[in-house]
Amino acid sequence: MTPDEIEALFLTSVGEYRFARWGRPIVPVIFGVQDETLPVIKGAFEAVCTLAGHQMAETDPELGTNCMVFFFRAWSELLEVPDLDRLIPELLPLVARLQEADANQYRLFRFDEAGAIKAAFVFLRMDDALSELPAETLALGQVVQVALLWSDNAFRERSPLALAAGTTILRPELARVIRAAYDPAMPVTAQDSSHALRLAARMAREQ
Repeated sequence: MTPDEIEALFLTSVGEYRFARWGRPIVPVIFGVQDETLPVIKGAFEAVCTLAGHQMAETDPELGTNCMVFFFRAWSELLEVPDLDRLIPELLPLVARLQEADANQYRLFRFDEAGAIKAAFVFLRMDDALSELPAETLALGQVVQVALLWSDNAFRERSPLALAAGTTILRPELARVIRAAYDPAMPVTAQDSSHALRLAARMAREQ
């Protein structure tokens, strides 16, 4: 990928460069799926963390769990989740906005004092489009999208996933971006597009 292509992955629709990665082990918890689906989703987290060289854990010492994934049929169901409005004070207007937009997914991040990701919330309204996806594809796509703070436009035109010999995989160029982003020498957050040049340099070393 060229530096411009990498920059576009983190350049927001209002023209701001915003990058962040997780600064602590990821502790996911999944709501709204059958027990047999849980290993598929946890497996996607494990695969992406292994790729990044990042860690998972059983508990977060500050938050308990720091990556919540919700599956549901209607946005209004979120208003019935106990204490969710304490974690997300803006929940009521957020649900109203997502209902009006007829959205089927939304991701919300929280950051620590250093600017690294410390928590993420993934909301999936299982409409016909999402319900048609295999569980493995849906899980991998969502985990990739919370691995970093991507631009709101990053995957609007093209999925982060691809098919290889009939198997759904993460696009290889994005896998390299994630690996480079989690290089210990790279910052946990960046607001300057020169960061994309550093990512490109790290990726070039892999070749």
